[in-house]
Amino acid sequence: MAKQVSAQGLQWFQDVRFGMFIHWGPSAIPARHDWIMAAESIPVPEYEKFAAQFNPTKFSADEWVSIAADAGQKYMVFTSRHHDGFSMYDTALSDYKITNSPFGRDPVRELADAIARRGDIKLGFYSSVLDWHHPAYRFRDESGLAWSDYLEFLHGQVRELCTNYGELACLWFDGDWPRHQLPAEHAYFKAGGSFEYDKLYDLIHTLQPGAVVLNNRHDEPLSGEDVQGFEQDLPGMNTAGFNPSTVYTFPLEVCMTINDHWFYVDGSRNHKSARQLVQYLARSASAGANYLLNVGPTTEGEILPQHAERLRRVGKWLKVNGESIYGTRAGTIAPTAVTVSTRKGNTHYVHILDNVSDYVVLNDVPAQSARLLSNGLPVEMQRKEGKLILIVPESQRDSMDTVVVLS
Repeated sequence: MAKQVSAQGLQWFQDVRFGMFIHWGPSAIPARHDWIMAAESIPVPEYEKFAAQFNPTKFSADEWVSIAADAGQKYMVFTSRHHDGFSMYDTALSDYKITNSPFGRDPVRELADAIARRGDIKLGFYSSVLDWHHPAYRFRDESGLAWSDYLEFLHGQVRELCTNYGELACLWFDGDWPRHQLPAEHAYFKAGGSFEYDKLYDLIHTLQPGAVVLNNRHDEPLSGEDVQGFEQDLPGMNTAGFNPSTVYTFPLEVCMTINDHWFYVDGSRNHKSARQLVQYLARSASAGANYLLNVGPTTEGEILPQHAERLRRVGKWLKVNGESIYGTRAGTIAPTAVTVSTRKGNTHYVHILDNVSDYVVLNDVPAQSARLLSNGLPVEMQRKEGKLILIVPESQRDSMDTVVVLS
């Protein structure tokens, strides 16, 4: 029987609810597209020129970790290797890596050390299961390599990540689409169309018993993952058009960008406001899901100031209202046009997301008392025609999200 994440690790992951996703790599140099290598059909030798220029001299692991901590984020998921095949850490399995760039340092080592110094955040890793650069994936017939050579590389990198950087929160896989992209004669299909997830997940759970496994594969049903993931959308909504339509009884996670891109793209201006971020966090928690919010650092290695400012505003809200997010589970009070809820046992947290009225109408629930989470002031309750009405004057409402505790 395949190993699973430890009960303690899974509970920790569900309790923390809020994490930072970081997409970063050589594509930040041209900064024109998240998938610029594929979108512009850039040949491998031409794309390698960006990697040869990569020198983010303003990168500070302590600054990144400080921003995440100030935001109230409890884990950080870093792109160890994206689809372009460039390893963002000092892997022993490839020369195509950041320590061979002009930067010459291992940012993952520095992030792991900065996180260890704080002790209140965990590190996790994103890894692409496809690789547009690796010869055993891309040029198999010409190179004489077999599919097993690529699997050895993929699994070997996961082993490195699980053994070299301390306790991990999660391993987050992406890119399970070769059947949609590769020709029928490709060795992926000749080898049975497998990344050998069972062996890969067993490896993780052996080396990192408390780390959860996610795979943003958009397939049904899940096959060995600990958490079901949703991209750019809330569970069950699927307005993005590529998320699973079925929400299983797994723990859940929503990953979302803070603007319109995963990586840094020059000129991107559509940044989510702090209010939007708080409300997505509340809506995710109300569905029983974590909220993994992505930032794309610049070519120089900085998190954009406007992103840091918004994240820190979310953190200020959480300092007051974090009880309604951390350690909660999906709400059982039916959502309305302006409210969602979270819960801890028999305590329910009603999140008022729109300040349209002093009167908030819910389905009747057997609440004995109501109070504002922010200051403990009592909230007047009325019952009428099977409804519970909360009366929250404008002077007592939070412009981002007003939380009422029902006991």
